Amino acid sequence: MISPPSALVDLLKPWSDYYGHSKLAETIVTFVHVGGLLLAGGVAVAADRATLRALARPVEHRAAHREELSASHRAVLTGLTLIVLSGIALVASDIETFWDSPIYWTKMALVVALLGNGAMITRAEAALDRDDSHAAPGWRTLRRTSVTSLGLWFLITALGIALVNFS
Repeated sequence: MISPPSALVDLLKPWSDYYGHSKLAETIVTFVHVGGLLLAGGVAVAADRATLRALARPVEHRAAHREELSASHRAVLTGLTLIVLSGIALVASDIETFWDSPIYWTKMALVVALLGNGAMITRAEAALDRDDSHAAPGWRTLRRTSVTSLGLWFLITALGIALVNFS
């Protein structure tokens, strides 16, 4: 077992003590985390599904979807911000448990992969601004990143549940 630095444990102790004895704090932080997941993940999953459906349509019908896809980014980023902030509060509430958890670190690696995938989605959109013909590589990238996004959102959610049950 690898322990977190004692200075970090000492720094987070007041929050950990407060969180451990406050059902209100626990409720609010957990709600913000799950609510952020519902917002970001819900919008992202819906956008991924719409992308996959749009790709089955003729290219001239895809422009409206691209506008909707671009508009979805703000909600996804807002939800991700809520997830990150509440996630920091959750980790800080029990740093000793999370620090040594392979489930936690796997989840964090997948979150980084999700962010990278999101960056690839925005790059594909920018490429399609320049060339949105049927054979444009941006469409293949959107298909691949949408499928990847769907998988990552569900894996991250499953690991979040595992983290609660196995920590």
